Amino acid sequence: MESRNPVPQSPGLQLPIANLRNVFRPNEVERKLAKLAGRDHDNLRSTYERMLERGPERFQVKPSGIPEMAALYEQLPNFSDALDDLKRHVALSQDCGDGIEITPMLLLGPPGIGKTHFARKLAELLGTGMSLVPMSSMTAGWLLSGASSQWKGARPGKVFEALVDGQYANPVIVVDEIDKASADAQYDPLGALYSLLEHDTAEAFTDEFAEIAIDASQVIWVMTANDERCIPEPILNRMNVFEIMPPSFEAARQIARNLYLSIRGEHGWGQRFAPEPANDLLDQLAELAPREMRRALMTGFGNARLAQRSEIASDDLPRQNGAKTKIGFLQ
Repeated sequence: MESRNPVPQSPGLQLPIANLRNVFRPNEVERKLAKLAGRDHDNLRSTYERMLERGPERFQVKPSGIPEMAALYEQLPNFSDALDDLKRHVALSQDCGDGIEITPMLLLGPPGIGKTHFARKLAELLGTGMSLVPMSSMTAGWLLSGASSQWKGARPGKVFEALVDGQYANPVIVVDEIDKASADAQYDPLGALYSLLEHDTAEAFTDEFAEIAIDASQVIWVMTANDERCIPEPILNRMNVFEIMPPSFEAARQIARNLYLSIRGEHGWGQRFAPEPANDLLDQLAELAPREMRRALMTGFGNARLAQRSEIASDDLPRQNGAKTKIGFLQ
């Protein structure tokens, strides 16, 4: 059963619409809890008790109208195709009680180009939460689906945690660097995605630790990768693939300017600095990948402050060792 309720306000929206949606069945949890013997399985017992204490209802949010996205197109000029797709899905969910249903998306492009930043902006725009699953540093096959409670140190998977411990029935879950997942014959870190990326099977996704069916059908999936050749074809076929190209030089200058204004506006000390960055500073920053721009600007602000200047000079930026942090530009 769903009902309209207020929802914690997101910086991306003024008035998101929120329904309440059950993400699990309490009677199933109660039945599992009653079967646990004595003091066995303390972690599992506390998980069930936490689920019952929190209850099954989570916010399912969506924009109250088609949001103004001009600022996002300006901030993320090389993500226009993905933003167009998002706008179409938002438009379909208007004027009805349906939740927003977004086809899982794969953002394909070189490191540091802003793929994870895009996902954070997506969560802000939709008014929901975001969970990050970094596959490059994880080798366990149970990362998404949980590990059996029979194993020592077992715990629920990231999908279970996002839905049961979070506030939302439709969080954005980012599987970062999916092409870096380490798989062996016994455990496949991506195995859970075969059912999670299908709407019908995701409605009753069972975490291997809790062994409770949870409704993951509303999760908004964003995958990032550098090389699609390392991703199994059946998973690729479940997603819309967007190849994220490096920005043009002018677009990179605009990204650098936006970052300068954002950092300056977010900090009290920002008022000590010029409202606009110098052109030669933007030219130098535009040579960097977006991920590197923020770090370079923070160093620049600090060096300029030490020199008691209100403008960042090119020499205030960190010296680049080699070309690995630079990006190519669209011609």
